[in-house]
Amino acid sequence: MDFKRMLWAMILSLAIMMTWQHFFPTPQPNQPTKSPVSTTHPIATLSETSPITVQTDTVQAVIDEKSGDLRGLTLLKYDATEDKTKNFVLFDDKPQHTYIAQSQLIDANGNNILKNITFTAAQKSYMLNGDKVEVRLNAPAQNGLQISKIYTFTQGSYLVNVRFDVQNQGTATKLGSNYAIVRDNHTPEGQGFFMHSYTGPVVYTPDADEFQKVTFSDLDDDFKTGKDTAEYQRKATGGYAGMIQHYFAATWLAQTHDTGSNICETGCNINIKKQSDTLYSVVLNTPMKDVAAGSTQSFSANLYAGPQTTSILNKVAPKLDLLKDYGRVHIFAAPLFWLLNKLHSFIGNWGWAIVFLTLIVKAILFPLNQKAYKSMAKMRTVAPKMEALKKQYANDQMGMQQAMIKLYKDEQINPLGGCLPMLIQMPIFIGLYWMIFLSVELRQAPWLGWITDLSRADPFYILPILMAATMWFQTKLSPPPSDPMQAQMMKIMPLMFSIMFFFFPAGLVLYYVVNNLLTIAQQWYINRSLNLTAANGIVLDKEPSKTEVKKTKKK
Repeated sequence: MDFKRMLWAMILSLAIMMTWQHFFPTPQPNQPTKSPVSTTHPIATLSETSPITVQTDTVQAVIDEKSGDLRGLTLLKYDATEDKTKNFVLFDDKPQHTYIAQSQLIDANGNNILKNITFTAAQKSYMLNGDKVEVRLNAPAQNGLQISKIYTFTQGSYLVNVRFDVQNQGTATKLGSNYAIVRDNHTPEGQGFFMHSYTGPVVYTPDADEFQKVTFSDLDDDFKTGKDTAEYQRKATGGYAGMIQHYFAATWLAQTHDTGSNICETGCNINIKKQSDTLYSVVLNTPMKDVAAGSTQSFSANLYAGPQTTSILNKVAPKLDLLKDYGRVHIFAAPLFWLLNKLHSFIGNWGWAIVFLTLIVKAILFPLNQKAYKSMAKMRTVAPKMEALKKQYANDQMGMQQAMIKLYKDEQINPLGGCLPMLIQMPIFIGLYWMIFLSVELRQAPWLGWITDLSRADPFYILPILMAATMWFQTKLSPPPSDPMQAQMMKIMPLMFSIMFFFFPAGLVLYYVVNNLLTIAQQWYINRSLNLTAANGIVLDKEPSKTEVKKTKKK
């Protein structure tokens, strides 16, 4: 079949391209070789740091005492992608990588009133001792305003509250606040062509009721032209805005479940742009507030900076689980993860949960697969007749087509019967792929024996070898294709895929191995039925009963 040849050609080309990309990755953009440059309003200047460290049971944070920025955040419960002996660093302020959280107060003209002001703290190091730890930064009084910036970290949480307390000892004024995530377009560790997820700005607002991504490339174009054409919701009455990457996210929240208050209830502005040659920013601007003379006013927002763990995200804020970006297959991936999570709650092991999930999905799709394999089996039974027709009508294309149509009609075969059920299932398979690939829950999760982390490649390549073996065995269940080129491709494919799967997370390869084993069992069953029917002349539209087979043999 031409369709089958085309499909195999596409798969082979994709496998070659993926393998090439792994060994010869695209060069990363040049990183700055000196301290990051100052950015434009409304982001504060990236100054030299005077660090204050904060340690809880989940994070180690670094706050710059001078600017008040959160410039370092290490996640203590997660290993670094490339080095398991180190903790994962989310926020950083190094020449080779910048990723920080900033917050400031602005006046009615949009000016940062804390610009060039140095904060001071009571100590340089803080340790969680109890449910919460608070870091208070005090700014020198100016224009009658006494301002403190307070960071609050909570036990067992990746939520950080940032609050400005303003005492107005002067005349009445209006103040607003803005909250920013600033980072470069540095590609996270472990990313490649076939192991790549979205990195960049994201926005969710109830106004648009849509999770929106704004790519770095779109912002690059606006930076070059000086225009603001990137498409996203700029006015918000809730939601969040921030940055995501594989497994992790950093985003400012308009509201959280625990407090119920919404800092954007009367309307916030969201501004996403490229700030300089190396830095991009996502800014949430809150409405202005009156600060009467002699009064005290507070400006507060919550920052989520941590893993995209669905159970955690669901508890923090409305629709925050969308940070786990399944893209267009969300409608399939989200329910599949829900099922995987339920299985894990009963089984207690993510690896076995994947095995049982594969069994359940395969069982649900059994009728479609049965129809597809039976259709392909019928095609194989008439393969000799098709070859004879090709020889008979070698120089008559029209006659060949008419003869083929008659053959399909006489044999009651739908030539697309094997393809259509497979195409219908493709969104589900793609959803399964992204669901497993994006599940930070599998990070550092063991299966059995040598598999101690389902998010990393199999250290001994046992699963990829099994993957190649099961693919090879699948090809053996079918007679070799009559086309020599197609036959060669069938032999090469297991090898090509095994090379590619050597670098896949073990959790993904486990899914494919189990799926292949179940497919082999189903194909074997169909082939066994085919042998019985071919020998005894029983039509393949239904499975022959034991009685029918015995009667046929007696005749």
